[in-house]
Amino acid sequence: MSGALVTIASFLVTVGLLVVVHEWGHYLVARLAGVRILRFSVGFGRPLWIRRSGPDRTEWVIAAVPLGGFVKMLDSREADVPPGEMHRAFDRQPVGKRIAIVLAGPAANFLAAFLLYWGLYVTGLPGVKPVVGDPPRATAAAAAGLANGDTIRAIGGEPTATWTDVRWLLLKEAVRGGEVAVELEGAGGGRATRSLDLSTLTKEDLDRDFLAKLGLKAFTPAAPAVLGRIVPGGAGDRAGLREGDRVLAIGGEPVATWGQFTARVRASAGRLLALEVERGGARVAVQAVPEPSGEGEARIGLLRVEPGAEVRREWERMTTTVRHGPLEAVPKAAHRVWDLSVFSLKMLGKMLLGEVSWKNLSGPITIADYAGQSAQMGWVSFAGFLALVSVSLGVLNLLPIPLLDGGHLVYYSAEIVKGSPVSERAMEIGQRVGLAILAGLTFFAFYNDINRLLTG
Repeated sequence: MSGALVTIASFLVTVGLLVVVHEWGHYLVARLAGVRILRFSVGFGRPLWIRRSGPDRTEWVIAAVPLGGFVKMLDSREADVPPGEMHRAFDRQPVGKRIAIVLAGPAANFLAAFLLYWGLYVTGLPGVKPVVGDPPRATAAAAAGLANGDTIRAIGGEPTATWTDVRWLLLKEAVRGGEVAVELEGAGGGRATRSLDLSTLTKEDLDRDFLAKLGLKAFTPAAPAVLGRIVPGGAGDRAGLREGDRVLAIGGEPVATWGQFTARVRASAGRLLALEVERGGARVAVQAVPEPSGEGEARIGLLRVEPGAEVRREWERMTTTVRHGPLEAVPKAAHRVWDLSVFSLKMLGKMLLGEVSWKNLSGPITIADYAGQSAQMGWVSFAGFLALVSVSLGVLNLLPIPLLDGGHLVYYSAEIVKGSPVSERAMEIGQRVGLAILAGLTFFAFYNDINRLLTG
């Protein structure tokens, strides 16, 4: 399957699955509350597929625009309801039941994310050990005293097992700003705590490779740049590279290690590289153009070649699998969902205050791209992506914006305070305001998506 088809398929699976989860939450609690369900739709617009089932003849629909969905309930405000069915209308339910029905959608997203993370923690999350490469001069990592071969054991008191943990914890701390305590284990085994200054990071840096800005990079084993398997059809295969080739130079500059080789390739997306390789005791010139992958600051070049046996052995020493027992994974997964939810709200708040760039707001194009990339990396990566998007969907729907679940909760809270439902006029004004806010957010999201595509 081509990359474009994988991206489209992954996006449709992501949106379809998470919308079903969200709307199923509304549907299930509404049914338990005795409300009649008229339609369960995945997508908006013209129905592509309709099926009616159950005693209420509920319509199950797949619609043309796969960017959301809805559950339509019996409601006397929208159509005439027979007197015998009035008790099954959503708007005639006690306010507590209506709140429960509305909350059920975001709750289903949080529950789905929890189950995904729990499954990932139990089955095991592969990652790279957080061993630090030599920090460049004049960076925060160098100033803090981090050295080549140090292993990051904790950040702000929270343990780190992989570079993924390091990135996540530093991202949280970077949003807060200031300094953070980093616990290190030296190559010789001694422990030390260093203070890492995060104040040098700007709001634009959070949309880029902020670890590189801090001077943090993974330790690279000093294994020679010997090629292993060449992926058929990849840039390396098209250039004529062969298994067993040892890369000696790129553009006339010597290459001593696999790390030097991959660094040059990653930094040369779409550009012609003149390689010198050793093959069968002879020097051979090869010209290759690394394939671009990713967008913006994350854009890298790939030759689609795998490392040789020596490099793989070295890297195996640098990898680990984080695994927890079924019971231990429960609080881990719950904490992860809570952490992501709080972080998402903080990021939104800082966007509104101008402390974080609006470039961090992504739309369907970027989501589709990330969905495709994660799917190609394997089921573990894709499951993690689904969990992340599910949390984001839950948080988004709880925002106090009319048209969203959070907006309805505001109306119901006001109803509890004043002792009567919010007036139709107030709700109409709220709907218009909510539509304007969502239209603005959608515009920014699409603008960011298109800008990423145009600027690479």
